[in-house]
Amino acid sequence: MIKSFVVKSIEELFHNLNSLPNHFAYRGQANAEWKIQSALERVLGDEWSPIRARTFEDYSLDAFKSKYHIYNNGNEHTPKSKLAWLSVMQHYGVPTRLIDFTTSPYTALYFALETYDVLSKNNLAVYAFDYTDIMEKSISLIKSRHAKFNETRHSISKKPDEVFDEIVDVHSYDIAWITEPCELNARIDRQAGTFLISGNLERPIESVLSESIYDESSMHKIIIPFQFLEGIFVGLRKMNINSKTIYGDLGGLAKSIRMELQQYN
Repeated sequence: MIKSFVVKSIEELFHNLNSLPNHFAYRGQANAEWKIQSALERVLGDEWSPIRARTFEDYSLDAFKSKYHIYNNGNEHTPKSKLAWLSVMQHYGVPTRLIDFTTSPYTALYFALETYDVLSKNNLAVYAFDYTDIMEKSISLIKSRHAKFNETRHSISKKPDEVFDEIVDVHSYDIAWITEPCELNARIDRQAGTFLISGNLERPIESVLSESIYDESSMHKIIIPFQFLEGIFVGLRKMNINSKTIYGDLGGLAKSIRMELQQYN
């Protein structure tokens, strides 16, 4: 169960983020009312159904793969696994079931700011999940149903694409899976990125996270009142966390200038 609480000050926010152990993954969102959803879930919206979710993913994969060589221009190698394909598609904005997380709480806080509408006065949120515990419970469930599965978190880290493609995805286990493909693009690496994925494409991620096996897992939703916006911006600036360092390209520079203008305005 995801437990929510509201921080009362900037000091409390940073204290909470600093006090969490290293085995947590984070996601920042510009509106505390938003659920944890994949882009695929958001695209389907009220029309979501197991059949439509599978149809949409299959169509997107086929369409992206079939035209990849036309638009790639030799700039990137061809992905070799489904997990890698989904990662590249996510990178370029195709709606997938992958949900961006990061192992840096401050990078997550930055992403909550990046798309924030300063006129909305919405509260922000940072989700913090104990990915070690979640993965251990997911692995245990697979072992209980797959007699020949003897992988550990350590062994999986050496072949994440193979385990996701051949075990998790094929069998559509009702589990949360936290991973990234072996070959990361520079942006994911710079952002300390990882992905939260529903092991069963036909179930939304929050439905999977509500399974009883995760009842004792540490999953927090830190709600941040909009009044702390300036304090967050100042804190991240002191840590040199901005669009320039996150993206490392001209697009990042442009976003950094835009965010500064919004803040000073």
